Amino acid sequence: MIIKGPGSAFELFFDEDDRVNEQSGLPEAITAVYGGDWVLPETKDGVYCYSNFVMSHDGRVSFNVPGHEGGGDVSAFNPHDQWLMGLLRARADAVIVGANTLRTESEHVWTSEFICPADAEGFAQFRRLEGRQDTPLQVFVTRTGDVAKNAAVFHQKDLISVILTTETGAERVASLGLPSVEVIIAGVDNVDLNQALAALRRRFDVSTVLCEGGPRVYGAFVGAGAIDEEFLTLSPVLIGSDDSSRRPGLIEGLAFSPASAHQARLLSVRRARDHLFVRTALASPE
Repeated sequence: MIIKGPGSAFELFFDEDDRVNEQSGLPEAITAVYGGDWVLPETKDGVYCYSNFVMSHDGRVSFNVPGHEGGGDVSAFNPHDQWLMGLLRARADAVIVGANTLRTESEHVWTSEFICPADAEGFAQFRRLEGRQDTPLQVFVTRTGDVAKNAAVFHQKDLISVILTTETGAERVASLGLPSVEVIIAGVDNVDLNQALAALRRRFDVSTVLCEGGPRVYGAFVGAGAIDEEFLTLSPVLIGSDDSSRRPGLIEGLAFSPASAHQARLLSVRRARDHLFVRTALASPE
């Protein structure tokens, strides 16, 4: 396996991952770039759900202006962030985003090849090594069924797109006439994410799920206790926010009380110049 990497290896500061499982670690060519291993944890329901976000120095995840809603502007299109995103997608049976993310990034395809073309073949080999399908399922969460019907993912024959929605949302999706799209109903008024993940497991034998947001979808995942681990890139970019141009934070649409606040346990910290790459395990309050 040949992995070109983002130009230099990550600098490893800290790693508290003491799980030992040689069958779920990274190949040597990847660990040489990543600066260590990433061992998949065991989960009680057989589905490992992890997230990936980039957050600005002041805690924002989007400039929230037309043409600049995505994470690329937040990371300043950092090559290490893009390479890591490629790795995280390479290990995912399914990548999940919300309908708003699909609308604002309608040309995007949630694969390693799209975000990190230089290592497309290496990541494809890694997928084959772990017995995964050629590409991850492209999964979109929508309560109303209002999705961007002209989005690129719905018109590529080598991709399987899945829409997680409600009973009403499924009627709306059916009216759009999207080609080769699977619909999973996981709720009446709102999408039950744990029910949706269980359905992905049953129907597609999914065992690894990557959540890429946006912040409301991520908040719903955290609130449902559905996120096992989080990969968070901390960018040196400052974004700011004001009353006329509000920029969202990592979690939106959900506010914890002091008694119900979740906590993140630090697993590892890496660095590439002024960017930090943090991995944590999330736990619901006792």
